[in-house]
Amino acid sequence: MCPVVPQPLCVSIDGHFMVTLAFLLSMCLSCTTITAACPPPCLCASDIISCSGRNLSTVPPDLPGYITRLDLSHNVLSALLLDWSDRRLDRLTALVLSRNAITHLAPDAFAPTPHLRHLDLSSNGLSWLNASAFHGLGELEVLLLFGNRISQTMAGAFQGLNSLERLYLGRNRLAAFPLELYQGDGALPRLRFLDLSMNMVRQVPVQSLLSLATWQQGGIYLQGNPLVCDCALRAMLEYWERRQYRPLLDFREEYPCSLGQEEWLNCSGSPQGGFHGTVEVSCQAEPGDWLMVPCPGVSLPLREEVVVFWVTPGDGSPALGVTGDQSSRLTVLTNGTLEIRGALLEDSGTYSCVAVRGRHRSPNETLEVTVSVGNTSGPGESREERGSGGEHFNTAFTTLASCVVSIILVLLYLYLTPCRCHGGRAGGVGGCGGRAMLLCADPREVELADRRVTGGKRVAFLETGDEHPHKCSAKHPVMDTAATEGILKNGSRALEQVLEDYVA
Repeated sequence: MCPVVPQPLCVSIDGHFMVTLAFLLSMCLSCTTITAACPPPCLCASDIISCSGRNLSTVPPDLPGYITRLDLSHNVLSALLLDWSDRRLDRLTALVLSRNAITHLAPDAFAPTPHLRHLDLSSNGLSWLNASAFHGLGELEVLLLFGNRISQTMAGAFQGLNSLERLYLGRNRLAAFPLELYQGDGALPRLRFLDLSMNMVRQVPVQSLLSLATWQQGGIYLQGNPLVCDCALRAMLEYWERRQYRPLLDFREEYPCSLGQEEWLNCSGSPQGGFHGTVEVSCQAEPGDWLMVPCPGVSLPLREEVVVFWVTPGDGSPALGVTGDQSSRLTVLTNGTLEIRGALLEDSGTYSCVAVRGRHRSPNETLEVTVSVGNTSGPGESREERGSGGEHFNTAFTTLASCVVSIILVLLYLYLTPCRCHGGRAGGVGGCGGRAMLLCADPREVELADRRVTGGKRVAFLETGDEHPHKCSAKHPVMDTAATEGILKNGSRALEQVLEDYVA
């Protein structure tokens, strides 16, 4: 603390006062310099402080507030308490605590560093993580915990780390896969890299992992665990290898499922069965159809040990397995076939069949089937409304032709129908009105015309002779072909009758 100026020194302004004031200012400046100076056991470079390898048992006090990186590795720190820093370090983004002897993290231990993005706690003695150890680190992106003794994590230990992208938990003592990192209230929405290598995990939730987004599955490292190589795990590992995920490509020999051909055949179908050599890689359906999609490359009949999963379209969509539940629209039958009941437009997409196909498989063999429900005619249309392109054209053409013929008939009736004339040839049209042409030469011609007009009627209704002249759908009524043919036929007869009257 800088000394306070005594009250008597401010009584008068003279030479002694000036000397005293200069002395106090120099003390305050030296005090500020000491506060902002690098801690004695550490090395500093601008905003970086390194206290690595100094045999420290506590964090150095009076850390400057401008630091962005603090390295405390290779010391003998045993715990990180709430008061490890006497000030708030708002600019600190990287904290390295690796290779210490830390066995305890106090709740809210990182409250002084709310803007951390990189935290290294690797190679310590942590055996468990409490629920609020990382509370307040909403900006943390990388967390290194490998090389500890962690056997369990309390529920919610990682909750709130919404920016976390990379989590290293390798070389610990975890016996169960931490599925809560991907599901539930404690899920980490941006986690794309999870290192679980060299733990004690024996079983993994295969179907849940296959339901993860592609960018999440491709960052899960499981090498070095005593995994039980059942058919489900082998199918998932083969699927990951086909997808060219880096964990399988980089550490393939460190997975325990590198078995001989005989063991693979126990999971890849019956040797007497044949492969689906003619399986279609695409399937076209209409809304409401029931689809049966066989799994490509899987031999039939299947052994009891064979496990088949289907990965549905879209990242994060649930993977399907044989459950025996027939209440769902999408189910996997015991022979590995995917059944889609009452297909919907949203069922369209690419489905991947996950199963063991054996080591000697064709590199060009597909795992995917593309399902298309409906076509480009628009959603919600029925099959009769969609039809083929030729049927669409024929129906539209005949409908247009019938309309044109009807218009022609009306015009002919209005303008060319023979009429009874009054007043002789030069007397005008009289009763016909000014619209009609003068077609009558004498009364005998008029009488002849009257006899040719059926019943003396001036309006003719075209009857098709069909009880159902057209078919109607929910949205797009389409005229029946038989109805339009009837309209054209009757229209032609009426037109011939009018022409005969005109010629006569």
